[in-house]
Amino acid sequence: MFVRIVKMSFHEEHIAAFLENFELMKLKIRNSPGNRFLELYQDKNDKCIFFTYSYWETEQDLENYRQSELFYDVWQFTKKLFNDKPEAWSVDKLVSLQ
Repeated sequence: MFVRIVKMSFHEEHIAAFLENFELMKLKIRNSPGNRFLELYQDKNDKCIFFTYSYWETEQDLENYRQSELFYDVWQFTKKLFNDKPEAWSVDKLVSLQ
């Protein structure tokens, strides 16, 4: 399993539209085959910056999602709202304390 982190920055006037669409799509994304976890964060100092954290069983699961109609729909809507290029990282979790 690995973690996918995506940083997105939006025009302030588009934040509500992004959040509304995320609310509609979050369960579909979370229920994609291989997805085990999904969270959305908002930066404390810059309310235009958001991060998604998702856990995937395999890289192929993430790639299958990225090639799906669901991803296409989500991304086509979301990318129009950006004020900067998104960034993404795939990372292996080394330590987790709870």
